[in-house]
Amino acid sequence: MRKAGLILVLVLGCSALMMSPVASASPSLQATDTGVVASFPTSLEFTVSVEGPEPVTDARLRYTINKMNHAPVVTEAWADFEPSTSVDTSWTWDMRRSSLPPGAEITYWWWVRDAGGTVVETAPVTVRFDDDRYDWNSISSDDVTLYWYRGGQDFARIMLDICDEAIETLAADVGARVDRHIHVYIYGSAADLRGAMVYPQEWTGGVAYTHYAVVAIGIPPDDLRWGRRALRHEMTHLVVHTATFGPFGIIPTWIDEGLAMRMEGEPSPTFVNILHHSARQDELISLRTLNGPFSSDTTKAYLSYAQSLSVVDHLFEVYGRDPMHQLLELLTVGVKLDDALEQSYGKDLDGIEAEWRAALKERIQ
Repeated sequence: MRKAGLILVLVLGCSALMMSPVASASPSLQATDTGVVASFPTSLEFTVSVEGPEPVTDARLRYTINKMNHAPVVTEAWADFEPSTSVDTSWTWDMRRSSLPPGAEITYWWWVRDAGGTVVETAPVTVRFDDDRYDWNSISSDDVTLYWYRGGQDFARIMLDICDEAIETLAADVGARVDRHIHVYIYGSAADLRGAMVYPQEWTGGVAYTHYAVVAIGIPPDDLRWGRRALRHEMTHLVVHTATFGPFGIIPTWIDEGLAMRMEGEPSPTFVNILHHSARQDELISLRTLNGPFSSDTTKAYLSYAQSLSVVDHLFEVYGRDPMHQLLELLTVGVKLDDALEQSYGKDLDGIEAEWRAALKERIQ
């Protein structure tokens, strides 16, 4: 019999996993966790077998997910079955409703009750929702474990060094480090990455699952230039969102994306040209608009990213790093944006925008 609280880590595939032994405090009602069947990235099926002298009336899967939460969260799911003294039932987690990233860890157990009111629980088991379609290799540093399947050891080492360098640079720029170990999955192409997602956008090349400390990104080994920029971008999102995680804080999109674009390095001519053209034509987007999601229109989206980078660069060039540290700290604890900007930069959002527009106009004349 497995002792309560023992954690067994299983690698998920598309076949049935190991069966968990009976975990029951009652000599009469017996519940046996009969395992998990995973089909990445679409579903997890949990099964249980129950027997007893009284009809089984209730079987619930209880689970927690290893991710950042404001408070401990236990989720319940009810299995569907007809009451009987012998029950084999299951519950399927349909990822079309709430998807998980590769490597996500779920700890689960079954709670079962019979008609006489007897209740038993199975022992907790932890499973990883791994993408077993590929033969992954791994390499680690103090802060990051990187997984990859295309390219050699040199390629992986370069990618890992990029992650570590980004963490150090961001520690200086935003004044914080991630206190969780980061897992980075390097898919061999953007198409392979999209195959690991339930509802991907056709342009998706990388994604930061910030609550899970996971980055998944498609980088062909022969495209290191793009890979370096994209990986630094997604690492920034992960670090910023993790460092500012809290029940009250909201990071404006222009700050979030501006920091990520800054981390990429020199902006591409496309972004520079659209920014300068829009400034000359008086077609810049207000920063208050850029507090929220960016437009789905391609031209407006490019301008949104270009403006965000330009404003964030301006703030660093004129004020240095310390005010950004203070701004993010204030936003994290729920201070309103205008008030946080006043305390850190001495100007509200309109004042910051006016100053930036004037500096941009002078630069492009």
